[in-house]
Amino acid sequence: MKKSIFIALLFSLILTTPGLAQQSLDAMVDRELAQLVSTYKMLHAAPELSHYESKTSAFLAGQLRALGFTVTEHVGKYAEPSWQGYGVAAVMKNGDGPTVLVRTDLDALPVEEKTGLPYASTVKAKNDAGQEVSVMHACGHDIHITNMIGTAKMLAQLKDQWRGTLILIGQPAEETVNGARAMLADGLYTRFSKPDFAIALHDSADVAAGKVTYCPGYAMASSTSVDVI
Repeated sequence: MKKSIFIALLFSLILTTPGLAQQSLDAMVDRELAQLVSTYKMLHAAPELSHYESKTSAFLAGQLRALGFTVTEHVGKYAEPSWQGYGVAAVMKNGDGPTVLVRTDLDALPVEEKTGLPYASTVKAKNDAGQEVSVMHACGHDIHITNMIGTAKMLAQLKDQWRGTLILIGQPAEETVNGARAMLADGLYTRFSKPDFAIALHDSADVAAGKVTYCPGYAMASSTSVDVI
């Protein structure tokens, strides 16, 4: 499943690239897959709550910086002054062409993991109310981050196959529905330019493993949340 969605995202970004066969993408992904799975397991075992994604954002920033991206950390301004902005914006300019933004979310959920996996989360942290809670990547953001890192690696290797500007965004506080707003409030589209195209993905329990789905227009673009007091 992880390999399939990774290839789908990568292929969507270089769809207009002449001469790059699907077999070539498969071979490139196969070479990186073991390390990417290791990255996924590490991220899964070390989740962080919304507004507190310090280590996750720093890890993503370090990975992208090592690939040659120009990386800006701590992007985001919240209405709550005690929350720090942990947004990441990484830019790779590669000649004339469209500006494409690819986004991943960073945060995890206050959920206790009971999967029994060897890399299961045992993390506990304090939430915004000061309560100690269990933390788990129960929404798949660990998969999303891993896919972004893999996609970044491939596109950095394939720079001679595409032209334009690539902007990779690590969005904090997706689960609390205020991380994107915080990044926009901090000048995301003025500091790093407004994209011509924006691409994101989300794992889904409704889709069989190994398959990728898409639809025209928006998908999974809204959220309903309830605070139980």
